[in-house]
Amino acid sequence: MEDQKDGFIIGRLRSFKYAARGMMLLLKTEHSIMVQFVVAIIMTIVGFIFNISSIEWMFQFLAIGLVLVAEAVNTSIEKLSDFVHPKFHKDIGFIKDISAAAPAFAALVALIIGFIIYLPKIF
Repeated sequence: MEDQKDGFIIGRLRSFKYAARGMMLLLKTEHSIMVQFVVAIIMTIVGFIFNISSIEWMFQFLAIGLVLVAEAVNTSIEKLSDFVHPKFHKDIGFIKDISAAAPAFAALVALIIGFIIYLPKIF
């Protein structure tokens, strides 16, 4: 929670500290984020190997960011759902299934972007 005595800059720095802690928690504890982060590193290396253009870099990093954000939001919804209702509940299951669709859609879009960038360079 933000302290009312904090100025704008201190408040923003504190917010970034919490966000950085959240990113580290995701990277240390969530296997889906770990996998996607490794894929992001691999695709960054592949981008250097294929010498992709600035525009291709932008699309590639937007796709990577989209997937990581979707995974983070999905994880938070799943954790909150489990906290609110630890036992199986049909409605919570429905919510979690819909939440799981977000990173799936993001990964599909990232895959399409990857094909658009790399298929012409391979063939």
